[in-house]
Amino acid sequence: QVQLVESGGGLVQSGGSLRLSCAASGSTFRLYAMGWYRQAPGKERELVAVRTSGGSTNYADFVKGRFTISRDNAKNTVYLQMNSLKPEDTAVYYCNVEHTLFKNNFWGQGTQVTVSS
Repeated sequence: QVQLVESGGGLVQSGGSLRLSCAASGSTFRLYAMGWYRQAPGKERELVAVRTSGGSTNYADFVKGRFTISRDNAKNTVYLQMNSLKPEDTAVYYCNVEHTLFKNNFWGQGTQVTVSS
């Protein structure tokens, strides 16, 4: 059974940085895309960044130049380095993995990120 455990959220001032981690277990993840989504109160969940099994990355426009996604395949872990944080980045951040071929899709429990102005 696939499990995703996120960590690294918290409260930070505007302009600050946080690093989120998501440790995956229960499968072999080399064929999974690994990524991050977020959901702010009253809004739909949206893609933040994803890193495919082939190593390519895709970022939402609103985080380009500020956030960096990376993954350590040996540790089955995906990271999200968030710099220059803004109050509008406040949301619950969710880790997601999806199999490249079979599209099995799994979510973490979410970690709260709060950016104060």
